[in-house]
Amino acid sequence: MQVEIERHYPMKAGELLDGQLVYPIYLDGKLAVPAGTVVRGLVTSLTPDSRMRLRARFDGDFTPFHIAHVDFGEMMLDGEHLRFSSRGAVTGAPVLRLYAVPSVKHSFIVREWDFARQQLHDRVAYFTAPGLGDRARQLLYHQLPYHPERIPAHTAWTFELAQPLSLPQSVLANDPPPAPAIVPGKPEIWSVHALLTAQVTSATAKTGDPVQALVVEPVYDKDGQLVVPQGSMLVGKVTTVKRARSLGRNGKLRFNFRQIRFPEGSMPAPTRNVEGSLSGATTQSNQGLNLDAEGTVSPKSKASAIAPLLLTMLAGRALDTDGNLAAGTAVSSNGFGLLGRVVGVTAASRPFAAGLGFYAAALSFSRNYLHNGRDVNFPQDTRIEIETSPLRAPVLKPNGE
Repeated sequence: MQVEIERHYPMKAGELLDGQLVYPIYLDGKLAVPAGTVVRGLVTSLTPDSRMRLRARFDGDFTPFHIAHVDFGEMMLDGEHLRFSSRGAVTGAPVLRLYAVPSVKHSFIVREWDFARQQLHDRVAYFTAPGLGDRARQLLYHQLPYHPERIPAHTAWTFELAQPLSLPQSVLANDPPPAPAIVPGKPEIWSVHALLTAQVTSATAKTGDPVQALVVEPVYDKDGQLVVPQGSMLVGKVTTVKRARSLGRNGKLRFNFRQIRFPEGSMPAPTRNVEGSLSGATTQSNQGLNLDAEGTVSPKSKASAIAPLLLTMLAGRALDTDGNLAAGTAVSSNGFGLLGRVVGVTAASRPFAAGLGFYAAALSFSRNYLHNGRDVNFPQDTRIEIETSPLRAPVLKPNGE
């Protein structure tokens, strides 16, 4: 199950969370638990978030950041409160839903221009998108040396049931899922929803490594016939991989599926050839991933030449003896958030304020260009979507697998 909360919650043990099931659950090919079902959990404990704490310290934020561990144990289904026990809940994080977009080759100048335009669009959206008040408050909080914590909205957890759950017979749907939409003149394409059975990451994967995914939703063809039963196993391999490297160079990952193994006794042949590539996935939003039309996943570049340059120019304002001392130190003291700004103005020292400003510029330059790049990481049970053509390939012999 994957459960996502719709609003913010305080970061404290004992807090009750109400979330919604992100994807439906099928039982023997029938819809058993629809998407949107309310699922309740309890924050059982908090553990230190060491990585977040270290990054915040450099910015003058001494908030003791935590990771919330949640135990989900109740759902509201068909008017009944059903209790269950869960295990293996993956640490919650805001989710990012990837969708393949057409990839077009551009020159370096065009790519840089598109990147700058996208950053400008994101800056404008910060002020125009709904929820400006909350974003402004969080921006202010992160300038303070200490502020309240919260579990942000749209955080999701993935977990498995610890034991079977008895469902009311009334919730089982008799009708199959809708048939795929057919575009005249184009071949039929099936979308297969599956979960990765093991972690796949560009940090350790090698070309040719096996990849498997469990099909969690039945697939029907245009005539309403079952073609891929729930419980089938997609079998593929890593085709492209590049580890993250120094100087902010990000990793890259691509895997394809070439076989599908049906559950025993469900289909005439145990294994068929397929040609399937990644067309969608659900992962943590902090990875900032991008998926192209060929199924290659890579982190979006976050490097910006504007921020370090602007901070350097502001730091130099403190050394300008022609301006007002208080104004110059206030503008230049960008290191350590609000605490650094207050100390810089109070000290009334141009060199000290300039030092804080150059520290902020150096930190920005380091984060943009000197740190290691980011790897692509798909944990176990990551939800993926595969697009494949109808399974009309010849049957593979078991000894040829």
